[in-house]
Amino acid sequence: MKNWELVRLGDICNLINGRAYKKAELLHEGKYPVLRVGNFFSNRSWYYSNLELDDSKYCDDGDLLYAWSASFGPRIWKGGKVIYHYHIWKTNLNLDKVDKKYLYYWFEWDTERIKTEQGVGTTMIHVTKEAMENRSLYLPAIPEQKRIVAIADEAFEGIDTAISNTEKNLSNARELFESYLNSIFSQKGEGWEEKKLGNLLDTLTDYHANGSYEILKRNVRLLDNDGYAYMVRSTDFENKFTNSLKYIDKHAYEFLSKSKVFGGEIIISKIGNAGKVYLMPTIDRPCSLAMNLFLLRTNLNQIQSDYLYFFLESRFGKVQIYERLNGTTTKTIRKDGIRSLNILVPPLSEQKNIVEKLDTLLTETQRLENIYRQKIAALKELKQSILQKAFTGELTTDKGEK
Repeated sequence: MKNWELVRLGDICNLINGRAYKKAELLHEGKYPVLRVGNFFSNRSWYYSNLELDDSKYCDDGDLLYAWSASFGPRIWKGGKVIYHYHIWKTNLNLDKVDKKYLYYWFEWDTERIKTEQGVGTTMIHVTKEAMENRSLYLPAIPEQKRIVAIADEAFEGIDTAISNTEKNLSNARELFESYLNSIFSQKGEGWEEKKLGNLLDTLTDYHANGSYEILKRNVRLLDNDGYAYMVRSTDFENKFTNSLKYIDKHAYEFLSKSKVFGGEIIISKIGNAGKVYLMPTIDRPCSLAMNLFLLRTNLNQIQSDYLYFFLESRFGKVQIYERLNGTTTKTIRKDGIRSLNILVPPLSEQKNIVEKLDTLLTETQRLENIYRQKIAALKELKQSILQKAFTGELTTDKGEK
């Protein structure tokens, strides 16, 4: 790294905050799109504004932006003139000191370092403007920066193509399973009946305590370490129960007696990710459900739990659940909505055959998904390794050069 200069980011780049908006200022149509953190890396759910602002509050094609909260990292903007939100910085560069694409790649590399600094598993990554301006980087001369960018561009073109193709394979594997799942329930077979879910259940409850939320708080305390039982939350299903489960003591477990789960039950989110369906696995100790989850136990003389799970995960189940969600900003689902779901019920022997076929295909789908995810992770690690070399002087170091 001979002749490379160590500088503060703030010495070569001004970070300009966007504008914070009141809800009433965000319109469903208007003159300018409002670029928020939520759609920084996508084009979904845009709001608009008719406000005429200072030029510093707009960004346009070619601007180097940085989202510093939630969705985290840099992007060279290509979406035309927009107003950008407070949680995004626009960069004003000293182009005599730093090449824009070089700094973009440095931001990408440094983003991973910031994530590591804030802790593995942290979901709400953010950094302050002052802290970012004080981060340091080594700068070679502009011609060397451009040389590094050219080498990285060539390497990343192949890596990004491989990542994109693998992501398509990942999506195709899931779509194939979902297509087969939906085909199973596309029409009634011989002996199939349509029944209300309420008539197929032995239990439907979200019961937790003989009183208010305050009583619940006094009797139930989540433990990070060991305890008598697990408290199962909706996030635990999303995390595949790996290193996320919380514990409760025996008193709390008995207090929550009507929300005990043993494995094989259907769980439905009541609020938040409302209507999301889970199948409770068997776990190595007693379990109780957290608040805002419905517990369903099927009448096994009529319907298998895993058959019901697959039906509710199909298009025919999801559409019905969606139609029964209540609320505008915060969606919820009620017991009467769950009971009213129309379920296609074949004979038990056919349910068993359907479940076996779907289990086999799901297992193979998950195997392929794991392979594709591992490949994507390896490609991203390779990209980060190249960036590491770029900003430590190794990418363009000739043999024999020190």
